[in-house]
Amino acid sequence: MKNNGIPEDQIIHMSFNDVAKSSENPFPGQLFNKPSAAGVKGVDVNDGCKIDYEGKEVTAENILKVLKGDTTDGKFGGKVLKSNENSKVFFYFADHGAPGLLGVPTGNGKYLYADEFHKAIQYMNKNDMYKEMTLYIEACESGSMFQKILEDDINVYAITATDAKSSSWGTYCSPDDKVNGKSIGSCLGDLFSVNWMEDTDAADIKTETL
Repeated sequence: MKNNGIPEDQIIHMSFNDVAKSSENPFPGQLFNKPSAAGVKGVDVNDGCKIDYEGKEVTAENILKVLKGDTTDGKFGGKVLKSNENSKVFFYFADHGAPGLLGVPTGNGKYLYADEFHKAIQYMNKNDMYKEMTLYIEACESGSMFQKILEDDINVYAITATDAKSSSWGTYCSPDDKVNGKSIGSCLGDLFSVNWMEDTDAADIKTETL
């Protein structure tokens, strides 16, 4: 987003950030989503990223507050959406999932449920918080968040890694997980996310349509 000229104040980044900080990470503090060829330095996608909500701040409740621009809670002073009826909103989510819910790192076992997520979208629509909104969801059974739920007349375009019953799959797994000559010991990405991100890197996002 930053490479394509989107201002920092229009980006809200929530990350548990456990991978970059893991003791098993051979490159402490760094994050890679694709392997690097021999002699070519891998791209640290964590470099330059400003995380607005990290660790225990990444909860279902905070995700919904961010989307609805909710600053009414005196304890909640974080960055929230300040969009209007002329805005184009893009929401990307990556975590575990199951039928009717998305996993979040923290929150005492509370998930992001399809009905609560849908209510937030309806709130945004009713309160003119976007002109067009696009939702990309990377999670197993992620299609269940929208199937037979999302209206087709509210200018929301949702695309998911899989349908309501199937798993989402990783990619760049061993032995294709080498960065700077070292094996990371984990898949570096997911098929859906890697494909849209690599397409975005290669294409002109100002001209390419959904």
